[in-house]
Amino acid sequence: MELKIHPKIIVGLQGIISGGISVEDFSAVTKLNVMDSETILDEFIKNNIGTKQDNLYYFEDGDKLKIVVTLLQNGFPIDEISVALDWKDFEGLTAAILASKDFAVIKNMILTKPRMEIDVIGIRLGIAILIDCKHWKRYSISSLTTVVKKQIKRTKHYITKTQGAFAVPVIVTLYRDKVDFIQNVPIVPIFQFSSFIDEFYGNLDQMKTIETN
Repeated sequence: MELKIHPKIIVGLQGIISGGISVEDFSAVTKLNVMDSETILDEFIKNNIGTKQDNLYYFEDGDKLKIVVTLLQNGFPIDEISVALDWKDFEGLTAAILASKDFAVIKNMILTKPRMEIDVIGIRLGIAILIDCKHWKRYSISSLTTVVKKQIKRTKHYITKTQGAFAVPVIVTLYRDKVDFIQNVPIVPIFQFSSFIDEFYGNLDQMKTIETN
């Protein structure tokens, strides 16, 4: 994809919604002027992102993610891009980064008895990374500790349902400035997630791991 990068393209991400949208609607959603809106929308169409029929632009689930991946490849800061994503896009971006590192990816896995949902699972070399994506703007240590305890429970539940599993609970956040650990569970800002995965196997001894007895 050779997307011509418009200076306001990140703002334009907010206007990528499923179904048909006019230039005027896109402009209203993004607060961009009509000329910039049309330029950005036409550039998406030129790169096979969405379709145009009459005066409406049609997008599907996943189109926003295609644009995000292209922007990341062009060196746009991941923290700026992430702000334009909702929680579903945020999970998708996390999954896309794992897939780009040759992980098998499962999204929104439902476990039963008790019912629990795991946002994203990445599996490679016999190790599962179980990720809870937190698209929050503010975090306190106490709220993150609660999140960590819940993710440890989900990971233990996953282990009981998955024979021979070896799993690591991880929390991926939007607004933090460094990788932290709570109870040996990594709290990873999304802009550092790619490098975290690159170094994952070398740092495994520092992380909480849960495996089948």
